[in-house]
Amino acid sequence: MAVLRAAKTSNEADNPSSPVLRFGADKPLKLDAGALLSPFQIAYQTYGTLNDARSNAILVCHALTGDQHVASTNPVTGKPGWWQVLIGPGKIIDTNRFFVICSNVLGGCLGSTGPASTNPATGKPYGLDLPVITIRDMVRAQLMLVDHFGIEKLFCVLGGSMGGMQVLEWAASYPERVFSALPIATGARHSSQNIAFHEVGRQAVMADPDWHGGKYFEHGKRPEKGLAVARMAAHITYLSEAALHRKFGRNLQDREALTFGFDADFQIESYLRHQGMTFVDRFDANTYLYLTRAMDYFDLVADHGGRLADAFAGTKTRFCLVSFTSDWLFPTEESRSIVHALNAAGASVSFVEIDTDRGHDAFLLDEPELFAAINGFIGSAARARGLSA
Repeated sequence: MAVLRAAKTSNEADNPSSPVLRFGADKPLKLDAGALLSPFQIAYQTYGTLNDARSNAILVCHALTGDQHVASTNPVTGKPGWWQVLIGPGKIIDTNRFFVICSNVLGGCLGSTGPASTNPATGKPYGLDLPVITIRDMVRAQLMLVDHFGIEKLFCVLGGSMGGMQVLEWAASYPERVFSALPIATGARHSSQNIAFHEVGRQAVMADPDWHGGKYFEHGKRPEKGLAVARMAAHITYLSEAALHRKFGRNLQDREALTFGFDADFQIESYLRHQGMTFVDRFDANTYLYLTRAMDYFDLVADHGGRLADAFAGTKTRFCLVSFTSDWLFPTEESRSIVHALNAAGASVSFVEIDTDRGHDAFLLDEPELFAAINGFIGSAARARGLSA
């Protein structure tokens, strides 16, 4: 039998390098798909100390390919946490002051139950036997984690992209549990264009002959080529034309002239190929299918009878929405529509549009205006919450 070249995530799916909260048959999770998930587990990381009043907790929600290692070394890549520039002792989200929680989403591949996790009924990875997961399911699981810590109200919930969707779902489903919310570069529902890009990625994975209907672990080889192409296509949407031109232009890759062949003549081609191949070592192909589907299904407007304002009716949560001028994945208009809905609901809301050419991924980069906006909002909310500096 062929031996599967293990992805670096393989050992993390069931036994992650982070704390795990396990729920048995006595606490099944009711999913939007109608199924009960039991048993299941949530992998998470915490930073800082929960105060005696349990009033200083911040929940950070990660994006599509993120994980719970928001401010500590990632055990798979060996790289710093994906928001370590923002979170830590003395930083904008100061872990000397706040208790920060970040969990791997339900459906993920770094310790929370997902398609790469072992199905206790078969002893094999779930694959496509796992029911489809939604953003609301992810938030329900996070709520159980928050309850585990005895936290009645989170001081703040924040995140970008798919993380921003989770923030909005928290605010809509559990407004009494959220003092402040900071959704960044996100939308209240996934657009037709974004669904289209996700479908291209999913088809790339499923067209790979090594996918085997999602049962590739049983066949000794993973659909690396398909997942790499999916990542390449998606990565383009995270950037902007201006940023691509500034960084790559039409520069050639390690050559003086065109080869008149199909090697990576241009730097941008080489860059995308590198992004694709490094991604397959840290992510699971079926997980990519599940999480993109969760984003596609997200629609707060439809969930509330076609009127987004109804999702936030009567809310006391304080909001700050952030968008980026060059983000064509979640353009500013989508954030504005959420702001309008919050205004219609009588909510306390501020809005910041940041002028940058870095595209959607600006929320993950060293972006001074973003940091200033987060710092100002967190500081104001902390004063309103009575948290000492």
